Amino acid sequence: MKSRNKLKIINDPIYGFVTVPNELIFELIEHKYFQRLRRISQMGMSYLVYPGAHHTRFHHALGAMFLMQKSVRVLRSKCTEISPQEEEALYIAILLHDIGHGPFSHAMEHSIVENISHEEISLWIMEELNKQFKGKLTTAIKIFKNQYHRTFMHQLVSGQLDMDRLDYLRRDSFYTGVSEGAINSERLITMLHVKDDSLVVEEKGIYSVEKFIVARRLMYWQVYLHKTSLVAEQLLVRLLKRAKHLSDHGARLPASKALSFFLQNHISSEDFSAEILETFTNLDDYDIVSAMKQWANHDDSVLSELSKMLLNRDLLKIKLKKKPFSEDKIEAKLISVMENHKLSREEATYFVFGGLIENQAYDMKRDTINLITKTGKVLDVAKASDQLNIEALSKKVIKYYLCYPKTH
Repeated sequence: MKSRNKLKIINDPIYGFVTVPNELIFELIEHKYFQRLRRISQMGMSYLVYPGAHHTRFHHALGAMFLMQKSVRVLRSKCTEISPQEEEALYIAILLHDIGHGPFSHAMEHSIVENISHEEISLWIMEELNKQFKGKLTTAIKIFKNQYHRTFMHQLVSGQLDMDRLDYLRRDSFYTGVSEGAINSERLITMLHVKDDSLVVEEKGIYSVEKFIVARRLMYWQVYLHKTSLVAEQLLVRLLKRAKHLSDHGARLPASKALSFFLQNHISSEDFSAEILETFTNLDDYDIVSAMKQWANHDDSVLSELSKMLLNRDLLKIKLKKKPFSEDKIEAKLISVMENHKLSREEATYFVFGGLIENQAYDMKRDTINLITKTGKVLDVAKASDQLNIEALSKKVIKYYLCYPKTH
């Protein structure tokens, strides 16, 4: 059998040509666990608002690896020693950082698995891959878990100015067409430096950092927390919860083998065996969409209606406020839905519900972005900025929402 060229070049619409640096990285990309990311949307239900937002976690992971390659080159040029083994581990850690995402990115975490984050599942998948690749991922896992002795490496993978954020802001901006998020990720990387084992930015990069923080805030309000995306994701969570509720009460819903398993079983962190992990890696967006298409004709009116809403983009109305909605207002909406649609109170709660969203572009208390001056002094960017906006953006903004049918 003809051997394949394992040093591939991939054409990325954001950065141009991305090179696969070695055979191990190539084998990881070729692995079915990673290929599954082609079938997981990067932005969940955002395509219902921004039609171009159909890019995938696969796209994003390769882009983040490209930025990590650039970071390694920049830091080495500034006399930060990074061994070939550490370099490879950094590429693996960033490549696999999102490998545990479920269908439509975040919806699974709040519905058919119980209190399990995608970060936990990413780690379990990385550990399983480490067994299959005979321990070659050990250093990458240490960096991912922040257990490696060189702290700045974890900051490159998961920090305020990590390769994950530098890629997804620019990528999501490109595919949504929301130009406010178009950060200059390569300029930011060129300004990176390491001081006392911590990632810092050269002082002259302050305006690029300010732009990054402002872009992050705008992308959250305009894209990630857009009210239509928000109501669609909440409906998807409730659709899966309804399907699980019906399964708990003996219903056998048409669904793929992998989705059926999670509907029929209560899975928490303690239950995640190698077999369950294998089943999870067979789940993707297509399982959910094909199930919705069948559930749209189900006898259960709640399951049927939720499926149709999502398939046909006929969503609930959503109102946002700076203060919580009164219990009386929520109760009045509930009673109206119960009476008009002949639903029980429990059934009506799938269509009338509230919650809150938070936006904090920069957290001054956790893992700050530090600048380094020409004299070697290290400053928090919020303190160094000649604009007051950075400190203002560090304040958490909370908004409250209420969703209900459009006819009420």
